[in-house]
Amino acid sequence: MKLYNTLTRKKEEFKPIKPKEVGMYCCGPTVYNYAHLGNLRSFVFEDILKRALVYNNYKVNHIMNITDVGHLTSDADEGEDKMLKGAKREKKTVWQIADFYTKAFFEDIKKLNILKPDKTPKATEHIQEMINIIKILEKKGYTYQSGGNIYFNTKKFKNYSKLARLKLTNQKERVNKDKNKKNPTDFVLWFTKSKFQNQEMKWDSPWGKGYPGWHIECSAMSSKYLGKQFDIHCGGIDHIPVHHTNEIAQSECAFDKKPWVKYWLHNEFLLINNGKMSKSINNFLTLKSLEDKNIPPLALRYFFFTAHYRKKLNLTEKSIQSAKNSLEKLQHQVNLLKESKEIKTNPKLVKKYKESFINAINDDLNIPKALALTWDLLKDNQLSAKDKYNLLKDFDKVFGLNLNKTKESIPEEIKKLISQREKARKNKDFKKADEIRNKIQDKGYLIEDSKQGARVRKK
Repeated sequence: MKLYNTLTRKKEEFKPIKPKEVGMYCCGPTVYNYAHLGNLRSFVFEDILKRALVYNNYKVNHIMNITDVGHLTSDADEGEDKMLKGAKREKKTVWQIADFYTKAFFEDIKKLNILKPDKTPKATEHIQEMINIIKILEKKGYTYQSGGNIYFNTKKFKNYSKLARLKLTNQKERVNKDKNKKNPTDFVLWFTKSKFQNQEMKWDSPWGKGYPGWHIECSAMSSKYLGKQFDIHCGGIDHIPVHHTNEIAQSECAFDKKPWVKYWLHNEFLLINNGKMSKSINNFLTLKSLEDKNIPPLALRYFFFTAHYRKKLNLTEKSIQSAKNSLEKLQHQVNLLKESKEIKTNPKLVKKYKESFINAINDDLNIPKALALTWDLLKDNQLSAKDKYNLLKDFDKVFGLNLNKTKESIPEEIKKLISQREKARKNKDFKKADEIRNKIQDKGYLIEDSKQGARVRKK
């Protein structure tokens, strides 16, 4: 299995620290609003990675954090506190906001058939673990106190730029001016004073009552559940220059593990009509906004498969509708195969398709290629219905489209027309039968005649 490692900028053969065991950490949601479709692309990508690892017989320990502590609206420690922003918007407490949007997030990932991580620790329940790491960094001389806050001194970590390949001489504009910082790339580990004095979420610490910086939470929770060194860390590409760079700095300094994480995997942005989507400018679509347009969640999952995870993907009304239609056709084919009585098999050809599938997913999760292979096998007349159905069930262990559980829902109006057409055919009134067929097509359905009788599906 080969995966593209952001750390080395190349595909590498995957070799976990422990044979056949994988520790995988994924940056979870900040629960101050609904997850937007760009966020969901990340979670589907991570789900495919996990499923592919399991398909390769790895035992995966998957941890995803829930950020329910107030932080600032950008990775660059600027803007407005996210949780506070949500509380003001909805006139609730930050605790109520966190609880509501955490539940909403889990509902979304269930609809997308994303396998739930083994653990989903909350930042608010791991404050002591964060404090413990900061104390280690302080003891080793990597921190300084300024303006009431504890900062990490990035100048003391010589490989700070290795993940993002930053030009550190050109970083002055990366963050808003902070007179308390010694270096533009330094970041806060613990706030006792910030520009927002009305946070509800504050905890006692050796440095005074306050709250943690964003980056420290991931180091604390990943190390608690995966150990001080683990295999895979995932997230969107927007995490590379600041959040993940800062995680590496504080973790490698605290734990004396280099590399702290062996493989860094990042997915590209989802665009909406060729534009960037962002919560901070209130320009984002949610899963519900698609459902309101009669686009089922699994159609979005299928849509994500149409481009490699490291390529930008542009969502338009046309492209998401096309994904919906393709998924419905695939579901229809599965239902036909499921009902077929054909039982012959071609083991040699089945083996060839399985090998092609695993070669695709093991080539840095080439899901578009695996999906194309799926359509190829459906057209292959050398494969029996039984072989096709069993292959699709097997492939769906990675796709996660619930192909074996789909049932086509045909409106009563269409069912009546089918019945009328069958009656006309029995009476050899083929002119009327053709008229009814055309009427069914005008209503958006296709009718197919088979030995088992007429079958209908959406166009």
